[in-house]
Amino acid sequence: MTGVENAVERYLKLIGESDEYGAIDLVLGLIDEGVPAEDVLLRVVAAGQRRVGELWAANDWSVAREHGATAVSERAVAAIAGRVRPTPTRGRVTVACADGEYHALPTRMLAEVLRLRGWRVDFLGASVPGPHLITHLHQTGPDVVALGCMIATRLPRAHATIAACRAVGVPVLAGGAAFGADGRFARLLGADAWAPAADAAADRLAAGLPSFAAGSDREVHLGDEEYGYLTRHRADVLARVLDLLRESYAPMGGYSERQLEHTAEDLGHIADFLAAALYVHDPSLFTDFVTWTCEVLTARKVPAESVMLGLRIFRDVLADCPRARALLAEGIEAATAARPSGGRSARVT
Repeated sequence: MTGVENAVERYLKLIGESDEYGAIDLVLGLIDEGVPAEDVLLRVVAAGQRRVGELWAANDWSVAREHGATAVSERAVAAIAGRVRPTPTRGRVTVACADGEYHALPTRMLAEVLRLRGWRVDFLGASVPGPHLITHLHQTGPDVVALGCMIATRLPRAHATIAACRAVGVPVLAGGAAFGADGRFARLLGADAWAPAADAAADRLAAGLPSFAAGSDREVHLGDEEYGYLTRHRADVLARVLDLLRESYAPMGGYSERQLEHTAEDLGHIADFLAAALYVHDPSLFTDFVTWTCEVLTARKVPAESVMLGLRIFRDVLADCPRARALLAEGIEAATAARPSGGRSARVT
């Protein structure tokens, strides 16, 4: 195990215990020992946070412990930023999360990496409404906007933000899991460039923000009548699905109020990811979500069959939405494949 790997394990233990002072002492100690601040940010803090997400998904850590660890990492990043203050030698970058995106820590780490690389950075934080971002651009005149988005359900809002930035002549560098592992949604939504990680984003900016190769993606019509229907009637659709689920799934009769709230939240997530997949015309966005959900629920001893039942009811309720029904059928297949017993059942049609 290398020194940095050992540091990640120690860092993970500290943030898991909500030990703010211990975590800050560790990261600042690494800098004092000569480890570059960028490596501390990306190879220790970011690596530790990835492990936090994995531990939560596996049900080894509670939500409270996960949130506590993230709060400590926010303090650690702030401490690093306070210790290393390079003088700006490059242009100006506005770094912000897409409207509705509250997972700000990855974007904050990007901001600090860009500062370390010599950029003047305006970090605007989580969930920045598009109109307010544009006002900021008019007031400050940055060279580029770096837009972070982690949850795919925020892609329609990210699209609006990207279009608004480009309309006022400011290019957009997109990053974050929501844009896809290969950046396909960044390209589709009209971003000028995409990067898979903070250091790659800094490299792209240093190279002059190379654009995506010319293609037809920008001409794709995003969203359609079914997307509009699902977003306008979301509450009614969810109420109908929940009622039918109560009638179809006998164990729900014994659910506590908390369990019913969690079920309603899960159904809301299905509706939102379905809408996002409809918006970008990409079934994999929905099936990847279904597979991940089944894995998370299985770790909590909730059978994948409950997800399959919910998807079937959605499909019945959205009787007049053929594209949504096709996506839901693919989702049912994904849930079937994700069962712990493995294998696929007969195709759902």
